[in-house]
Amino acid sequence: MLVPVTDLAVPPRVLATTGRLAEIPGIAGVALGGSRAIGTHRPDSDVDLGLYYRGSLDVAALRVLAAEVADEVLGISEVGGWGPWVNGGAWLVVDGTCVDWIYRDLDRVTAIWSECRAGRYEIGIQAGHPLGYYSHAYPGEVALCQVLADPTGALTRLRAAAQDYPAALADALVAATWEPDLLLYSASSHGAASADAFFTAGCLFRAIGVLAQALHGHHRHWVTTEKRLIDAAGRLAAAPPDFARRAHTILGRTGTTPDEIAATVAAARELVADTIARLPARPASLPL
Repeated sequence: MLVPVTDLAVPPRVLATTGRLAEIPGIAGVALGGSRAIGTHRPDSDVDLGLYYRGSLDVAALRVLAAEVADEVLGISEVGGWGPWVNGGAWLVVDGTCVDWIYRDLDRVTAIWSECRAGRYEIGIQAGHPLGYYSHAYPGEVALCQVLADPTGALTRLRAAAQDYPAALADALVAATWEPDLLLYSASSHGAASADAFFTAGCLFRAIGVLAQALHGHHRHWVTTEKRLIDAAGRLAAAPPDFARRAHTILGRTGTTPDEIAATVAAARELVADTIARLPARPASLPL
């Protein structure tokens, strides 16, 4: 069945392909994701369509459909072709609009949702995600999507369930704020001492990213990408004053000399302390 939707920021020709996508063998549902699903898009934003499949996905049939409906086909991958988490899809141009088909294994998404409800998440390596791919992005995408086609109703049911952000996941993300202290210790003891700007920049990026994930978790806000993550975190009530400005300043001036790097690490240590002070206390059994 097609799920009735109105006022979607999707070109009519793209929306018209939804039903045909749902007929592709293996596809269990189609969803509009990204900025267009939540109304933060620009006129030039891509249209992200999540293709939720079960079992084997008929990529050959997708190629045939893409050749018919797209003005340009920039690439279509096999399942797993893009990596272990964003595990494939297609880049198309339809009526001048960039359209991304993004594969999602619905059984895996459902399993990750169960893990999140139990307060467990993974951080995987994935091209295009420099902070690492946080597994709770899967249910987050479903929670924030607009379901366009759902023959069995499974995607709609999962979306409804994911509106309730798990308290256990929030606790786990806040508990992970022990890591920034370790990262900044390493940045100080090695990065500053050795004038290793590369290593220091990586420590700073990850330390601030972990804080942003914790702030979003504390507020029960799903995170699906690192893009605009810091600005979004800075708007949350628990964020310390000027969180985003301070974070961007720190990340923009790592420095190249021991003194410059040490000053930047000191500023990061203040930001970490100020943020953790506004979050629930970590369990005493955790490191640092």
